[in-house]
Amino acid sequence: MANKNGGFIGTDGLDAPDPPTAVTPTVGDSSVSVAFTAPTDTGTSAITGFVAQVASSGDNYSAGSGTGTSSPITVSSLSNGTSYTAKVWAINAYGTSAPSDASDSFSPQAFRGLFSGDENSSRYNIIEYISIPSTGNATDFGDITGASPAMGSAASSTRAVFKGSGSAGSNTITYVTIATTGNSSTFGNAVEQSQYSAGCSNDTRALFSGGINQSGGNSVNSIEYVTIANTGNGTDFGNMTTVKKIHASLASTTRGIFAGGFDNGGNRQNVIDYVTIGSTGNASDFGNLTGNQNYFGGCASTTRGVLGIGDFNDDTNINTIQYITIASTGNASDFGDASVGRVANGTLSSTTRGVFGGGNPQDGSGTLSNVMDYVTIASTGNATDFGDLATARSYVTGCSNCHGGLG
Repeated sequence: MANKNGGFIGTDGLDAPDPPTAVTPTVGDSSVSVAFTAPTDTGTSAITGFVAQVASSGDNYSAGSGTGTSSPITVSSLSNGTSYTAKVWAINAYGTSAPSDASDSFSPQAFRGLFSGDENSSRYNIIEYISIPSTGNATDFGDITGASPAMGSAASSTRAVFKGSGSAGSNTITYVTIATTGNSSTFGNAVEQSQYSAGCSNDTRALFSGGINQSGGNSVNSIEYVTIANTGNGTDFGNMTTVKKIHASLASTTRGIFAGGFDNGGNRQNVIDYVTIGSTGNASDFGNLTGNQNYFGGCASTTRGVLGIGDFNDDTNINTIQYITIASTGNASDFGDASVGRVANGTLSSTTRGVFGGGNPQDGSGTLSNVMDYVTIASTGNATDFGDLATARSYVTGCSNCHGGLG
């Protein structure tokens, strides 16, 4: 039944549409994408457009607006960290509907990526951050307490967690709040006392896989998890199909992926495993990399995983980038090349852009890299210069508050 009153003062709503329903916000950097379901009762005339408006307090929906002919509608120029709700109106030739019910509260946020760690004890604890949608040099964030080389890291939309803190084999997990800056705080203890592990996550759980067990010095195949919003100790998840250290990982909202790495004999691997993040259990075979690879990282959109750069088939082609489709299984395909070949780089992403930072160029000079370069995940092609880390380093770990595991 069409509304008898329009949603805006001064409109004749006798033949206006019903209001939209199911208003759902998805936050961006200083923006929100407002999805909704159009009304089935369009009034006397077809719907010509929709208006989305947001309020930061009360029922005053004047903090920002956007228009469009279908769902979703983007509202820009909002303040990061401010809480808003959204409503949507439908319009036809005869008037404007009553407003939809208000959406759940949301807060736009800056799309930040964090790079941390190194192989040198003087640089273990450094955290730097970047704004992923832009390009430019990294900025100091703070320090990781008791940091160690090649930590595993993972993140929700609000919090980053780091496993492997403590160069003497500590099992400490620490965390930071991504929207602020500052030093890390203690989160809890890991099940496995290991370094050179890898991490991936959705918005609820962080998984940490593999690494070198500090009590025996061997690579492990274990996976453990923590609930990111809480603090506490890790819980056993299951095992990978093979032992891995210095390997890559990435995630969609449902799947965690673990790829490549070294086994206990120092042999490079091409094996890709996957698990369902919301459950527990052992990993299943996904497929193979294009070659045996380690010292590399992974990042993802909601559908595609990108893996690079790393040590590939006995120190050749170390600028290689490859990709997989996460929801399926199968072997990786060539994506393109990095701007500078190097190993032990950090990798992070938004849902659209992957960034590779730091590493060791392996050119015999012993000089570490501060280079960051990026790719557009949905396409294929070579990487483009992003900017520089403030500190050149390798064995870097990367995570972000906007990766594909968060949707």
